[in-house]
Amino acid sequence: MYDPELLRCFVAVAETRSFSAAGRQLGVGQPTVSGRIRRLEQQVDRVLVARDTRSVALTDDGEAMLGFARRALAVLDEAHAFFAGPAERTRIRFGTADDLALTHLPGILRDFRRRNPRVDVEVTVGQSAALVRRLKAGGLDLVYVRREPGIEDGRVVRREQLIWGAHPSLRFDAEEPVPLVTYPRPSHSRQSAIDALEEAGRRWRTACTVRDITGVLAAVRAALGVAVFPATMMPGDLERVDGALRLPPLGVLEFALLDDPAASRPAVEALSAAITSSPLV
Repeated sequence: MYDPELLRCFVAVAETRSFSAAGRQLGVGQPTVSGRIRRLEQQVDRVLVARDTRSVALTDDGEAMLGFARRALAVLDEAHAFFAGPAERTRIRFGTADDLALTHLPGILRDFRRRNPRVDVEVTVGQSAALVRRLKAGGLDLVYVRREPGIEDGRVVRREQLIWGAHPSLRFDAEEPVPLVTYPRPSHSRQSAIDALEEAGRRWRTACTVRDITGVLAAVRAALGVAVFPATMMPGDLERVDGALRLPPLGVLEFALLDDPAASRPAVEALSAAITSSPLV
């Protein structure tokens, strides 16, 4: 049996290619890192790390050990998460904004279910304002939603610059009203677009009003107009058109977690942690 502490140290060295960087990552000194690598090499009776005064590299045996170590640590982490979670089966009613459901969340929820097999996740996808209302009425336990900057409720998970997006085939004269694809009122992205255009003295018209992100994408892909997207959430077949169509800059959008204080705390905290700690977010 290999000591997980030694395996974690070895993976840190392999990924950083530095004993000092691995030490900073693990919160220990460089001599401790060196000692752990030496102990692991003694256990396997192989040289795993080739190092000199200028560089750190893995030997062939080290490359093989890296694969084994990552798999072993993943299994140990999964076991820890399983037994650290609730002993009995629980349920969490989770609400998410539709654009998040199409982009960042599927991978996070898949990993959460794998790590928390006793927690059933009931997902509701919708518009942020409706989800918050449902949360406050006791119909949801946790929501991950858009919100305007400056609102105090909840915990901010990420901030996104808003941009103008359109299909490459969209064309309209600079003197024409800007055709907007928007959500119905109240909508932060809709209001941001209108405020920016009016402040810049640009005329606008509603080309299409939609209820969800699939409607936005369908209308924009049909070249009916421009829409507002968080910068990292615009699909690759659309393009940013701020400069090309001389559209004014937009503001920032926040994504936040809000929860019902009466909900099961272990499940809420576990899913919240999975979202906030994910590299996808």
